[in-house]
Amino acid sequence: MGHREDLLDGAKRCLLDKGWARTTARDIVAASGANLASIGYHYGSKDALMMAAFIQLTEEWGERAGRALAAGATPDASHDERMAACWDSLLEGFSADQAFWAAQFEMIGQLPKRPELREQFAAVLPSGREGIVAILEGVDDDQVPAVASRTVGSVVHALFIGLWVQWLIDPAAAPRGKDIVEGVRRIAEGRVLDPGEA
Repeated sequence: MGHREDLLDGAKRCLLDKGWARTTARDIVAASGANLASIGYHYGSKDALMMAAFIQLTEEWGERAGRALAAGATPDASHDERMAACWDSLLEGFSADQAFWAAQFEMIGQLPKRPELREQFAAVLPSGREGIVAILEGVDDDQVPAVASRTVGSVVHALFIGLWVQWLIDPAAAPRGKDIVEGVRRIAEGRVLDPGEA
């Protein structure tokens, strides 16, 4: 590996170990074995390097999530059963990747104070929506039509972030996949308060 890849790996480790705000350029240099000047040469700034590390960590998470969903797929399952299993698998991923999700939460908290970071997040948001639809449907990203990414992707992304926050607060109380599927169906059918339920 060259300095560019070493820096990226070092930044990924720092992001997971120390978070965005506490990671310094010197931390990345120590973790990567590269020199301080190489950050500017290869990435322009520490923040640009950290954003590249974050994007790569997100892509790696997407690949792991896709593999986990494919491995747990049941060919004869109904659509609802498959969707519930997908949500359950994503929930399990929160536990397996706690450092990654904690780093994401910290980064999101910085967006109001960091317009340049917000712009970088905004630039990758469409591909994130596309990716989450691809994961749930078990297809490649390029098979997700733009309208599905804009509509379904936005809703699923909102559900995903809400589920993640609920899991961070109290993993035991976070809804399970079947609850999410049932909740979405009830909202779509206009029967949120079902008569006869206590």
